[in-house]
Amino acid sequence: MLIGALEAGGTKMVCALGNENGTILEQVSIPTTTPEETVEQIVRYFKDKDIKALGVAAFGPVDVKPQSPTYGRILDTPKLAWRHFDFLGALKKELDVPMGLDTDVNGSCLGEMTYGCAQGLDSAIYITIGTGVGVGVCAGGKLLHGMLHPEGGHILLARHPEDPEGGICPYHPNCLEGFASGPSIERRWGKKAVELVDKPEVWELESYYIAQALVNYIMILSPQKIILGGGVMHQEQLFPMIREKVREMIGGYLNTTELADLDHYIVPASLHDDQGIMGCIKLGLDALC
Repeated sequence: MLIGALEAGGTKMVCALGNENGTILEQVSIPTTTPEETVEQIVRYFKDKDIKALGVAAFGPVDVKPQSPTYGRILDTPKLAWRHFDFLGALKKELDVPMGLDTDVNGSCLGEMTYGCAQGLDSAIYITIGTGVGVGVCAGGKLLHGMLHPEGGHILLARHPEDPEGGICPYHPNCLEGFASGPSIERRWGKKAVELVDKPEVWELESYYIAQALVNYIMILSPQKIILGGGVMHQEQLFPMIREKVREMIGGYLNTTELADLDHYIVPASLHDDQGIMGCIKLGLDALC
């Protein structure tokens, strides 16, 4: 049985085929241009593949509530051509199969919960730190939506006393995305993260902001595991720094089995950057139920 998987990003759309075991059989990348051009290419890829369902994990904000009159639409995105575009409706018009939809980061969280390092748990968060910052949340065995879906990249943080620049988010002067995203690193230090590996002051600041955010998520969501992905987190020297700062910031207030073993609690993504596509496969499988 073939399941279609669509990881719909603001820069590229990854179209893939998988099976009920979560195995990715093939995948292609399509540039994200206008909605009309992009959907045409997506449909062309899937049209003759005999897929039984399609799972879509989309950039947002996106309406993920099936009971909503705007379900499946991209909402107030800064990508103006996509604003209020009926993405899921356009796909359903051309592809007559059951479809599941969630956010891109919820899709990655689902991939890790189903096939990766969070298997067997009923709560975890997946955080991607790259061009932007997004947070996918699974709580009580279900992906969290609420009034819309989590926008955990925009939680407000205290500015580091040695941060000369501050945040770059146009909406919030002191949010996680504005402080810690790849573009924030580049503006603060004048180079991309991959060019700053040997600059400890860069990672001291970065780990401070990420750790501060993680403590907030721990206190509010009480996840059983925290998974960090995205381009910035390829800088693996960050992990021990983040863990140590989380320990310091919690200050002994919580004492749990998970927090006593931070090496296995705050972890890198485990599916070789395929967690998003694998989450899409699971969304497609769930749409068949």
